[in-house]
Amino acid sequence: MINHQLYIKRCLQIAKNGIGTSRPNPSVGAVIVYENKIIGEGFTSPYGGNHAEVNAINSVNNKALLKEATIYVTLEPCSHFGKTPPCADLIVKHQLKKVVIGCVDSNSLVAGKGVERLINAGCNVIVGVLEAECRAHHKRFFCVQDKKRPFIILKWAETKDGFIAPVYPELVSETKNNETLKPVQGKPIWITNTYSQQLVHKWRSEEHAILVGTNTAIVDNPKLNVRTWSGNNPIRIVLDKRLRISENASVFDKSVKTIVITEVEKRGSENLLFKQIDFSKKIGSQVCQVMQNQNIQSVIIEGGTQTLQTFIDENLWDEARVFTGDVAFGKGVKSPSFKRQSSHEINIKNDVLKIYKND
Repeated sequence: MINHQLYIKRCLQIAKNGIGTSRPNPSVGAVIVYENKIIGEGFTSPYGGNHAEVNAINSVNNKALLKEATIYVTLEPCSHFGKTPPCADLIVKHQLKKVVIGCVDSNSLVAGKGVERLINAGCNVIVGVLEAECRAHHKRFFCVQDKKRPFIILKWAETKDGFIAPVYPELVSETKNNETLKPVQGKPIWITNTYSQQLVHKWRSEEHAILVGTNTAIVDNPKLNVRTWSGNNPIRIVLDKRLRISENASVFDKSVKTIVITEVEKRGSENLLFKQIDFSKKIGSQVCQVMQNQNIQSVIIEGGTQTLQTFIDENLWDEARVFTGDVAFGKGVKSPSFKRQSSHEINIKNDVLKIYKND
């Protein structure tokens, strides 16, 4: 008996290679099997390049074997013309007799049409093998298609005593309830170890955008790029209601596309955009609309507390990744109020990483 799950698992393994480069296309994995042996495999190329099915078929040396082979894919093959021709047509052209699919595409341009095209051509199509795992892998793609907003990841590091940042002597209160601190530019104080910090840079390379609030941009002066990992830099998004961040801040170096969300009207440039929203209304949903208009598929929100809390309170998040470092501040800026049960925990030397999912 053929173990379809085994080959879909291999599809999921190789599909990870396209995360961060294939967007806006989903990073699909494809495997071609002949007589219980893998004879070809591929994943989605950077946008504009070949889809996974094309790369898998091209990798097969003896194309004559395709007529008796089975192709496995994590996501339904496309049936429409985009940057490339339909993958379903290519499968039919090479007369593959069996197609095993992890999950159906919810994109209205596909949505079962690829399966229908294959069945009408005489292919034996099996759908739903490791469906939950495949949908989880394609979570960014499905979020954009189904929720009409980017996939949102919340990330922060907190101390053993529940603080996200120390209190700086120079900071003064600027809000009515005396809870939010007005920062001065400084340098970040690390809560986690270097291994956790490197993992964060890996995450940055996988997501389309990274977002921080005004205080974080001023206090930490972060570059918000990928440094200790290889991969593309995410689009930088900064919330700055009154444009208080210095023009000399690292986020304005124009090395990476940057979007400033503000209430102030200001002309930008090709790599530095200013987008206005109404800060008296729900901020999170408006930010999501800005990102949707910019075709951003995923975002990792790295702080600070006020910004993170905004998305938590509006229930606009899909995953939360929370580090607890082996340090204590005694006093400082409290971490976000977040009452959820983690799905799993990971020990990274003396740090603890908890992963939460908003199902």
